[in-house]
Order: sequence, then structure tokens, then C-alpha cells
Amino acid sequence: MAQAAPEFPPPPDQRPDHGRPPEPTRHPAERTELLDFYRQMLLIRRFEERAGQLYGLGLIGGFCHLYIGQEAVAVGLQSALNGSLDSVITGYRDHGHMLAYGISPDVIMAELTGRAAGIAGGKGGSMHMFSVPHRFYGGHGIVGAQVSLGTGLAFAHKYRSDGGLCLSYFGDGAANQGQVYESFNMAELWGLPIIYAIENNQYAMGTSVNRASAEDQLYRRGESFRIPGLQVDGMDVLAVRGAATTALEWVRGGNGPIILELKTYRYRGHSMSDPAKYRSRDEVQAVREKSDPIERAKRDLEGLGLGEAELKAIDREIREAVAHAADFAEQSPEPDPAELYTDVLVGQD
Repeated sequence: MAQAAPEFPPPPDQRPDHGRPPEPTRHPAERTELLDFYRQMLLIRRFEERAGQLYGLGLIGGFCHLYIGQEAVAVGLQSALNGSLDSVITGYRDHGHMLAYGISPDVIMAELTGRAAGIAGGKGGSMHMFSVPHRFYGGHGIVGAQVSLGTGLAFAHKYRSDGGLCLSYFGDGAANQGQVYESFNMAELWGLPIIYAIENNQYAMGTSVNRASAEDQLYRRGESFRIPGLQVDGMDVLAVRGAATTALEWVRGGNGPIILELKTYRYRGHSMSDPAKYRSRDEVQAVREKSDPIERAKRDLEGLGLGEAELKAIDREIREAVAHAADFAEQSPEPDPAELYTDVLVGQD
């Protein structure tokens, strides 16, 4: 007689208590690996600076949310993923995440400027980048929407038993959305393989997280769902990489979801239309001087014997790559008007 299939999800008295993951340690990167992290962060910084310039010139339309200051989060987390298995989904501050995936800055800049050569054919623009071959599922303009969609991606990984997981980014503002907690409940109930990465850059648009959240220690937000959380220095790429290793081991070990709160900071306004008058210049400058992720990695590299001349050469190389991306975007044609009618889903009776 065939044995009955187990209930899915299992009843409460049969759900395992996984305890908590260990506290992460700073990743012990060697010179070559740290240099790669430094290059990626510097590319994001220089790319975003140039994107801001192009926006000011009117070459980028709509909204544009820059990632300047938060580079260590995307680089530290995504460097630990298995690119052939794992999925990534994020909100509308998404350029840095695509660059951290190793996607060409040319096609990303072309997408920002609405060109046919863009990674989404010029249809997504700044807020809705997308690449199925890279398992990068957006770029989403609705605050918190990517959390539910990411939970669905995690369900697909589990359903297919493909060994992959989902990394779902969202911010401190989205952490107060109701759909986030519906997703937490489902993810823990079904033991889904997902890392919820909260990029806490201290300000949800223009409101400090301390003024908007009764529980401002966001890594604790999953406790009522039995989801463990870890708080991480999101301005230190090696601390982020170490936390990513811990989170990946937890999820791949069959323990279900985990929350990482990355304490980071954005130097620019929420978007290019935000003058950021809700904080002082002294506050921003203090973070730049004490905690900048690129400067921290630079100091670590100097401690490993990398000289100032080598660092300057890397900066020149990256500035040239970003300039090439801007030229490529400006010289690329806009999409054919007929493209308005492609990639559109039509319901049928």
C-alpha cells in the first residue's frame, strides 16, 4: 500500500524548530577578491554619478533613484550567489544590483536612456530593469511589491527542487507594508528558500526610520513568524559578504527564510527630484568621512600592499568604461514605435 504524501505545509506540531543561525563573521577576503569587490563598488559609484549628470541633461526621463552610498550591500550579497541557480528581485533603486551581477554598463545605461539597445529594450527605464537570462526579475515601482513576487520565486525554486533560492531586496519604508508580512507568513509556513534583504538607508523617502517605525530594529520584524534575523554593517562589503555566507548556508540547509537588515546610507535624495532637506549636510558628510564603503575597502587594500598609483589607475579605467557606456547610450537609436505593441499580455475570453 502506497504511503500517503506528507501534508504541505505540515501541521503546527510537526514543524521543526530550526533555532537561529550563528552570528556572521567578516569575510576573510584575499587581495584579489577584495580588489574585485572594490572595482564593482567603484563602478556602481561612477556609473550612478554619470547617470545623475545625464538625468540633469534630460537624457534620462521619469524617476531615477541613485544607489550612491549603498554599493557594499549589492556587491557583498550578490558575490555570494550561484548565478546559474539563484534569483534576485529588487525595488526601483536597481541600477547597482544589475551592475553587481556583472551585467554590462553599456546596456544598463542604454536602458536608462530608453534606447533599443537597453537590457529591456528601452521599455523598463530606470525603475523596471529586467533580465531573465541573468535571473534578475526587476526593478519594481510599487513599494514592497517585490517581496511578494520574490516569495513566489522562492516557491518556484522549492516546487522545482532546483537547488536555487531567491534574494529579495526591499527598503526600510517597504518594511511597513502589509504585503511584506503576508509574504513572511507564507515563506515560513512553507519553508521557502529566500533571503529577505532589508536595505535600511535610514530614510523612507523623506522620513527617518526612527519616526516611522515602532520597531526600528528591522531584523526583528520576522520574529512573530519564527523567521530569524541578523543585523549587518551595510557600509562594509566584507561584513556583508560574511553575512551572505551565513544566510546562504542557513537557507540552503533547509531551514527556510532569513532576514538580513543591512544598515546603510544613501548620499543623494530619495530620487533625483528630492532635494533632501530633511537632513543636514553635516550628517551626510559625517557618514562619507567615517563609513564610506569604497574608502573602507580602499584602506583594506592599502593594508594588503596595494599602492596609490594602482588605485588611481583602476579609477581611470572605470571612468573610461562609464564614459563609454554613456556614449553608447547616446548613440544608440530609440526603439521603433511598433515596439509599443510587443511584449504586451492580452487576456482572451
